[in-house]
Amino acid sequence: MSRVIVLGSINVDLETRLESYPQPGEKVMAQSLSRYAGGKGANQAVAARAQGADVIMVGAVGDDDAGRASLNRLYARGIKLYVDRVPQVPTGHAIIFSDGRTNSIAVVSGANAKVGSRPLDPIRGMGPSDILLMQLETPVNTVAEAARQAARHGVRVIINAAPYTDLPSDVVALADPLVVPEEALDDFEASGARPASLVVLRGKDGLDWDGVRYTGDVVPDDQVVDTVGATDALVGTLAAALVRGNDRAQAAKLALDAAAANVRHSGSQPEPRL
Repeated sequence: MSRVIVLGSINVDLETRLESYPQPGEKVMAQSLSRYAGGKGANQAVAARAQGADVIMVGAVGDDDAGRASLNRLYARGIKLYVDRVPQVPTGHAIIFSDGRTNSIAVVSGANAKVGSRPLDPIRGMGPSDILLMQLETPVNTVAEAARQAARHGVRVIINAAPYTDLPSDVVALADPLVVPEEALDDFEASGARPASLVVLRGKDGLDWDGVRYTGDVVPDDQVVDTVGATDALVGTLAAALVRGNDRAQAAKLALDAAAANVRHSGSQPEPRL
């Protein structure tokens, strides 16, 4: 069976809701504090699994309560786990300020920074029917080695270049697609690297795939609950659609629909509380 293999971060999101962001030196009163499942890798794995894909999650957590809760949640959703539990290192955390329309995020990598240099070795039978999906909340060297390793098996590689960091040009060339947020496009173009295909995420305006614009429904402002994780829902759904053979137009529509659905609930994932 075709699989989506997700190499990426597993985090606990500590999300604070407030009416306005504090300025340097300013104190504001928050409305709430919630503990959610997160991490770009885990978010995208959950989104791909929600589309019915066979999903393998590759990553690392700490040997702590946060790591155990995260793994139990992924396992309960039918996601296969190749996840190291790293002693004396905390599970990754994201500290999120959100007003429901925009967000600011600080990521504490924790165990995500300890993902090994050859994390795909335990996965048997990788081949051209599989997709490797990665982001950049794990070490760049790990992402690069995994992309090269997957390519040797004929596996299609998708890289969500977020948070944006320059990648080796040979690794970018393997990405089909490389998914870049609009705000990082200038930095990417300045790198001179060229992927097999390029998706640019343009928020409410949809996405461009090799210059072709795909749009979806725009959620009215009064129906937007939380924008955190919308991009991850889009990317995970895109990978699931491609692994089952959908063309670009079909995959883009499903992905944009998933992003629209995601902003209608709190947290990066459906029923996200840990």
